[in-house]
Amino acid sequence: MEHKCKITVLRKECYGDLQEQYLADPHSGPCPMFEVGQEFILERNDARDDFWHMLEGKFCSEAWDAISRYVYTALQGGSIMRGWTNDEKMMIACCNDGTRPVIFKIERIDVED
Repeated sequence: MEHKCKITVLRKECYGDLQEQYLADPHSGPCPMFEVGQEFILERNDARDDFWHMLEGKFCSEAWDAISRYVYTALQGGSIMRGWTNDEKMMIACCNDGTRPVIFKIERIDVED
């Protein structure tokens, strides 16, 4: 059985008070890379390897660093977060940006041959 991974952007947060206090650009605002509702479908097979190529630059490297372990698990057909979420094929995670985090839903999609 082949497995794909779907990443959906659920939320974009922005903490202006922290940006004003700690960032070089105190008005940097929310993440410019993603939009709520945006979806990515990743495949990893003989013809295509989205995991290794981080979707060919369509994904922020900091966000990828934070969620890639869940994406890899999904693409391998594993349980992403057994016992933590109400569906072991799904995980809610966020990027590492503490002043403007993006919240992602990561899902394993099982593809019948």
